[in-house]
Amino acid sequence: MTGVEIPLSGSTLVVGPSNAGKTRTTASALDTWLDREGSDGVVVLDFAPELQRDGTVLGGRLDRFTTVPESVWVGRIDASAPRAESETADGAVALARENARRARRQMDALPANPRAVFVNDATIPFQHEAAAVDRLTAYCDGADAAVLNAFDSDELGVDDPVSRAERDALNRLRRWADRTVDLS
Repeated sequence: MTGVEIPLSGSTLVVGPSNAGKTRTTASALDTWLDREGSDGVVVLDFAPELQRDGTVLGGRLDRFTTVPESVWVGRIDASAPRAESETADGAVALARENARRARRQMDALPANPRAVFVNDATIPFQHEAAAVDRLTAYCDGADAAVLNAFDSDELGVDDPVSRAERDALNRLRRWADRTVDLS
């Protein structure tokens, strides 16, 4: 537990640097929803890459912190961590483009009329084209509750194309969310 209680109505964006507890906080909110409301209409989008760097796991899936019931619709991608996995800006952009393609496929399959949406590492699909974040937020607007988490730090870069697109996506999510919980 992170000790942060997330309201389970409206939209919440959980932000912070690597290993601040964003995924754990989102998993806790999911568990609370499931305990109170059940799994009907629950959607999980898990865009997190899992990469070990200097002995520390960067990113990580929700199922590291909770067991997602089979009755929950889960859209998961095999994501890359573009800036951490590439030596060049062009290589990072190519990995970000592939993440976006994989995420679009999952979003094309989303069930209609969600009651609750939980998104892990929400900016990963938008490190290539931040404007597409509007599709995700429009989907979340149809739910009673949406809890999204996103990386917010300069630790992986600021002036490369992937970082700029991610920062734009994060700003769009901040403007959209009813509340932001900063774990910095």
